[in-house]
Amino acid sequence: MLADNLSSLHRLVLRHCNQTRLATSLPNLTLFNCPNPTQPVRSLYDPRFCVVLQGRKRVLLGRTVHDAGASQCLIATTDLPVTAHVTEASPDKPHLALNLTLDRLRVTEVWSTMPSPPTPKVGVCGLSVGALEEALIDPITRLLDILDRPEDAIVLAPMIEREIIYRLLQGALGPIVSALVNDPGLKQIDHAIRWLRDNYHQPLHIDELASLVGMSVTSLHRHFKAVTAMTPLEYRREIRMEEARRRILSGVMRVADAGIEVGYDSASQFSREYRRHFGRNPSEEIVRQQ
Repeated sequence: MLADNLSSLHRLVLRHCNQTRLATSLPNLTLFNCPNPTQPVRSLYDPRFCVVLQGRKRVLLGRTVHDAGASQCLIATTDLPVTAHVTEASPDKPHLALNLTLDRLRVTEVWSTMPSPPTPKVGVCGLSVGALEEALIDPITRLLDILDRPEDAIVLAPMIEREIIYRLLQGALGPIVSALVNDPGLKQIDHAIRWLRDNYHQPLHIDELASLVGMSVTSLHRHFKAVTAMTPLEYRREIRMEEARRRILSGVMRVADAGIEVGYDSASQFSREYRRHFGRNPSEEIVRQQ
């Protein structure tokens, strides 16, 4: 029965997604169908539930490697700068996966109505890998199935997403997911992350950031690294580099201007940091993309 249900999910992903990545008509649902291994790509994960149905994916958070294979899932509980790539895929057996964004308000609503909600697991990494539990397969299948029925999806998709969240909270990953709504430490780190994302171009004074989120400097460093696998300064550098790269490759800004705009004092300092981060300087990056 489990194998049959997984096969149905495979067929649904293949039917709806004939490209590497598809943002579906459901705003929180993305499908993946990748016929070959891919090069590592940097991106920013928001809170999400990612299911690998076939093939294998690797996600690097800081220096920590997270591998997810068939019938496994990844849970992200905050905004995380990661490097990810498909490590196992072929035209005959493509990498098949789906991603469901975890809306904090929806998770909070479901968690608060549970008779015995799970106690959050505190002080853990913001990215976790676990097994895809059987109770999740049916609601995920129904969510993909209503992609063919847009009128039904308007009403049913939010209900099915709540059911998926409920099953996640009920299962082995429940203490991880519940941290989204009931872990004071994670809420403080989320506050710090939001400030860093909104103010990455500003000078960073750790004591002021710690005061802003209601933590000591030592506690901020410890909790921030536990969740993100990096320090606040390293996190800010990730955001700065990705934003600068986006501006440069989009052609809207010169290299020197991009560096200044994201907070560097000089073009030479920016170029050094860029090369250290990406392994090539900005001008080489532009040529590579042409």
